[in-house]
Amino acid sequence: MIALFASTVSMQAQKFALIDMDYVFKNIPAYERANEQLSQVSKKWQAEVDALTTEAQTMYKNYQNEVVFLSKEQKKAKQDAIMEKEKQASELKRKYFGPEGELFKKRTALMTPIQDEVYNAVKDVADLRGYQLVLDRASDAGIIFGSPKIDISDEVLRKLGYAY
Repeated sequence: MIALFASTVSMQAQKFALIDMDYVFKNIPAYERANEQLSQVSKKWQAEVDALTTEAQTMYKNYQNEVVFLSKEQKKAKQDAIMEKEKQASELKRKYFGPEGELFKKRTALMTPIQDEVYNAVKDVADLRGYQLVLDRASDAGIIFGSPKIDISDEVLRKLGYAY
């Protein structure tokens, strides 16, 4: 009984806050600009990959139309050329969009400084207000209800210099 009471008292002494990280990031112009830049470069790179893929498909269709007229050596040469073009498309896709690809590197370079700045602002607000835990209501953390009274999103934005 005493352990249950002590546990309840210590739980009440802890302070919690919520933050909506989606809301915070959407209100930071640099984050929105970085997202737009990533979107544009992603579309450009995807167009390059698509062009190679289309070229390989066209080569294959042409091959199918010509196959009856080709010698064994010509068939092999055309098949090799098609496979090489498909390989180029696959390698380019991996280069741009793979786990350690150019898009990942660009996203890291653009977003990490902003995310670090927001994290430091959240930490400063949490330290100032005495919060032991700050939960992101925008994530899938399973928060069913969070009182707006403990939402520090606007306070973090003010700390970052964005008055809302």
